[in-house]
Amino acid sequence: MGINVGKDYGAWKRVGGSFDEFPVQGGLVTERKEKYNFSFSDAELVQINIPDIYIVYGDIMFKQQQMYFRPTYDVPDMIKLRFTLSGNGTIFNRVNKQKYIFNSNQQNIIYMPELDGTGEYDTGHSYRFFEVHFAKEKFLQLAEHSTRALQVLADYADTGHYTQLADQNLPISWAMQNCIRDILNCEYPEGLKRLFIESKCIELLVLQAEAFEQAITQKQPAALRSDYDRECLYHARDYLIANIHQPPSVAELAKLCGINEFKLKQGFKGLFDNSIFGYLSDYRLNHGKELLLEGRSIKSVAFMLGYSSVQHFSNAFRKKFAITPGKLKG
Repeated sequence: MGINVGKDYGAWKRVGGSFDEFPVQGGLVTERKEKYNFSFSDAELVQINIPDIYIVYGDIMFKQQQMYFRPTYDVPDMIKLRFTLSGNGTIFNRVNKQKYIFNSNQQNIIYMPELDGTGEYDTGHSYRFFEVHFAKEKFLQLAEHSTRALQVLADYADTGHYTQLADQNLPISWAMQNCIRDILNCEYPEGLKRLFIESKCIELLVLQAEAFEQAITQKQPAALRSDYDRECLYHARDYLIANIHQPPSVAELAKLCGINEFKLKQGFKGLFDNSIFGYLSDYRLNHGKELLLEGRSIKSVAFMLGYSSVQHFSNAFRKKFAITPGKLKG
């Protein structure tokens, strides 16, 4: 499962193999270990492949804070169970203009069919992650009669819509850590090894689904625990992002999403840990930062993001990042 990585948008280094390079002979297990030494990072990867499931474990030491990613366009459609074991990182994907945060000992489930963007990492600590990638059709089958949260994610993925199980990651439990350890240390013979690894990957999915279902139930106000209300809130968030240049009013958004204003405001805060326009403001400014780093002018970025003036954009930017757009551009 390859990705192009670079210290800038000029020279790319491919990390990970092509999916076609991992043939599964007789439905058994293919495993490969690789080391990479680049000017911007040193990495060790363990890659395991069985039918419909691809696993990758990485231990990376980054030598520079900012990295660039570009797709290889030969990766199958898959859903990712993501576990950040140590270190911290942030990825901004230009394809769907979404920011993803990976902090130590946190997990989430992500559908990101294409990554083209930037990442920022802590250069002082090793970055270790573990991922299980389910082929989309297999994931859809597993999610069909599971929790509502998994079913909603599956519905989004089925239509090609970028999504993750929740905006906020959750801690990796001891049960999850034990599952990961069992997969990496599996010593069963070939035939049993495939069954064991597949069962452990499904167990990880069950543990994640259970953790997020409990978090949703505990976090949301009682009035917003219905499946319909949650779907309305996700639709409201997606509509805001899609209309970032001309966002609707709260009343208009409530009407568009089929929910009353009180539930919209209360539920948005509970589900996304931010107010409606606080979320939109953070999203716009993070996107604006990426555009500035790509070389866009301050004036064009302010206009693209719908700010009434360059000064308004600059003030909001400085308040969030403690630096002016001009100083960021150097």
